[in-house]
Amino acid sequence: MKKKVLILGVCSLLLCGCGKIPTLSNGDEAVVTFKDGDMISANEFYEEIKNTYGLDALINMIDKYVFEKEFADDIEDALAYAKASVDQLITYTGSEEDALTYVQQYYGYQTLDAYQNFAYIGYLQSIAITEYVKENITEEELKDYYENEVYPDMTISHILITPDVTDDMTDEEKEEEEDKAKETIESIIDKLNEAKDNDEDIESVFADLAKEYSEDDDTKDDGGNLGEINIGDLDSNYDELIKAASKLKDGEYSTEVITTELGYHVILKTKTGEKASYDDSVDTMKDAITQDKLNEDQSLMVDAIRYYRDLYELDIIDSEMDSQYSIYMNNLINTYSNTTE
Repeated sequence: MKKKVLILGVCSLLLCGCGKIPTLSNGDEAVVTFKDGDMISANEFYEEIKNTYGLDALINMIDKYVFEKEFADDIEDALAYAKASVDQLITYTGSEEDALTYVQQYYGYQTLDAYQNFAYIGYLQSIAITEYVKENITEEELKDYYENEVYPDMTISHILITPDVTDDMTDEEKEEEEDKAKETIESIIDKLNEAKDNDEDIESVFADLAKEYSEDDDTKDDGGNLGEINIGDLDSNYDELIKAASKLKDGEYSTEVITTELGYHVILKTKTGEKASYDDSVDTMKDAITQDKLNEDQSLMVDAIRYYRDLYELDIIDSEMDSQYSIYMNNLINTYSNTTE
């Protein structure tokens, strides 16, 4: 959705100006004059824009004030991020002129500075939302996460079979390839079961099977060895392997097919390390819980924004703008409440 156009520089236009500003008979300063002597006053202009684009501009000004007060230490990073956003857009479109056309067409901003300000406020807003959620995580939530979601380092090997699927295949053809890949993994598990029944060295058998079957070129020649890993150490797909490995004893292999976006896996856990202490895990847990909460409940974003604005006892003097703001906030609350039900 395009953002409404923000009229920037209005305050400087109304309050400062250059040279002598024409005035109406009632003393109002003029924004536009006509040859017959008629004028459009600053007050008329203000009344017009506050009922069209004024709320967007006012909210941006409010949030900029509040977040700069609350997160002063992050202002430098926010400015750098905003400038980088504009630079990337210029690179993407090919020139400043094309970048300006892009933001006018897709974002509704009339200048690159306005777009940069939008990125700047958005960066600070993201920090505010994250900090709000993080500060409201309970000790009980942290302990539960530590018990169920924090894993020790584990040394794991895997065998990966990737379905030979292409974009031009029909759904039926893709399903056939998926089934073939899964059947291959199931046959590998059968070979491991047979080796176990024959009291063979499972680590040796697994390594041989990895060299023969695995389609992970980075590990197959090393018997599928992924090394000592934990959540977040590799591609997020491998987090599923960590979770599956946590249910195995050292020397055990998975007897059920593990499915990720990469394909189908069977794993072998050879060693379990020490689990990080609770105290050492707190910061990481808070980051993870915060992200999970925001993914599950977007209404927290609204709660965060309201919280920081309320800290500064926000009072909109203009009754019309105050009414618009109240309606806007109620609609926002209802929208996000409905998405989480």
